Amino acid sequence: MLGAMAIHWKFDVRCSMFDVSPSRMITFLQGKLVEALPTQVVVDVNGVGYEALIPLSSFNKLPQPGGTVKLLTQLVVREDAHTLYGFMTAAERDLFRLLVNTVSGIGPKIALNILSGISVTAFRGAVAGGDVKALSQISGVGKKTAERIIVELRDKIGAAGAWEAASAQRALSPDDQKINDAVLALMALGFKQIDAHDAVRTAQAMLGAKATVEDLVRACLKKGA
Repeated sequence: MLGAMAIHWKFDVRCSMFDVSPSRMITFLQGKLVEALPTQVVVDVNGVGYEALIPLSSFNKLPQPGGTVKLLTQLVVREDAHTLYGFMTAAERDLFRLLVNTVSGIGPKIALNILSGISVTAFRGAVAGGDVKALSQISGVGKKTAERIIVELRDKIGAAGAWEAASAQRALSPDDQKINDAVLALMALGFKQIDAHDAVRTAQAMLGAKATVEDLVRACLKKGA
């Protein structure tokens, strides 16, 4: 489903019911926002109208119709349809891909429901904390599905998800936000939470308040090398 013109592609769809490989040819759309609904948009790119399904989280970030928009996209190929999904942030698209590619029984429709029903940060925190109740309250996600999401994603999201969710619940100063971002980066690289926090604090004391997140992470990696 690609809006105003019919485009024919040949894809190998024999391996699965749908293919959400991140290597597909359409990675973003940039153009004039023609139509915006809570569930879909139409973007005019050089005279061609592209229709994309979106989560509510992306709808809230859209400009007014007529404005310029850059929409990150994911093309899902099925035997009976080619559907374009759009996202205003990389985090939303990454979570969509993670859900569809990793969790058994989760297709694009439920993945969009999840993105519409909970923020990426809150989702990561719920998975890391094993919060079945929070996930099962999302439309289309029952208790069994919520439990399956937690089991299949907890190792991938890990302690960084809990740290990110906890940080989002309190207002951070610019300096604290910088420390938080550096800690999350280190945790993504395999550091334990307490070790990452101690390393960043030590690096900040050594480099001073003007050190960037990149400076702090590099200093921590050099120290741990």
